Amino acid sequence: MDDIRRIQHILTAAPTIEGAGVRLKRLFGFNEVPRLDPFLLFDHFGSRDPQDYLAGFPWHPHRGIETVTYMIQGSVEHGDSIGNRGIIHAGDVQWMTAGSGIIHQEMPQESPDSLIGFQLWVNLPQSQKMMEPRYREVKADTIPTVQSGDSTSIKIIAGSYENTKGAVSDLSINCTYLDVSIPAGVTWTYPTESSETVIAYIFDGSAYFDPGDSRSFEIHTGVHYGSGGDIRIRTETNHVRFLLMIGPPLNEPIAWRGPIVMNTHEELQIAFKEFHEGTFIKK
Repeated sequence: MDDIRRIQHILTAAPTIEGAGVRLKRLFGFNEVPRLDPFLLFDHFGSRDPQDYLAGFPWHPHRGIETVTYMIQGSVEHGDSIGNRGIIHAGDVQWMTAGSGIIHQEMPQESPDSLIGFQLWVNLPQSQKMMEPRYREVKADTIPTVQSGDSTSIKIIAGSYENTKGAVSDLSINCTYLDVSIPAGVTWTYPTESSETVIAYIFDGSAYFDPGDSRSFEIHTGVHYGSGGDIRIRTETNHVRFLLMIGPPLNEPIAWRGPIVMNTHEELQIAFKEFHEGTFIKK
């Protein structure tokens, strides 16, 4: 029990409006910097009402970060300044490394049912802030899924689980991103390095995320763990499905304005000046 991680902070996804008028819930963002280093922002978007999301996220720039979009239901159309075009559907992932600069749009498509998706921002280290941009579209059928004997299911987007590696590799920082489904009446344990930042976000069902905490956490709640080794999650009468985000802190200064995250305010000023003068894209 001594090496089990305990909950350090409880995060609640709060309603906000982004893009051209998309209603979503934000688990963390600017106000949490640098507590969740290397993670910057996490949004849960989607609704049964298309008017909540159809306005989308029209053309806008990014520099200095990676954006990770993961769809559970529905689809999003993507386009960017380095020539990528496509649509990601349920179960697909879009992992975009903005690096030195990219301009893109993400436009949710009308869904007959609920549209459900997530976007995570991962910071880039100072040495790679101005790397060449790249885009990866990862189809659902290429994401490994590990089924344990107790029917727990782990989709490995990045990182690894037991001896299985995730769909996205060769990352700028060694992140783990898992989609975990645990049936009722099961305890699931996952090992971590003590120095890593560990966050879980619940989007279905409920569970106990700390053996020393009597509270059950449910949808739209995140837990940020303190230092330690294993995380241990237990279900009782309900199942749970959550996203697990793990990464090493960069411990570097952060200068953040809107869609651009650099290390100094001078670098921010240069980025916005280049964007307005049409010299933002380096490739």
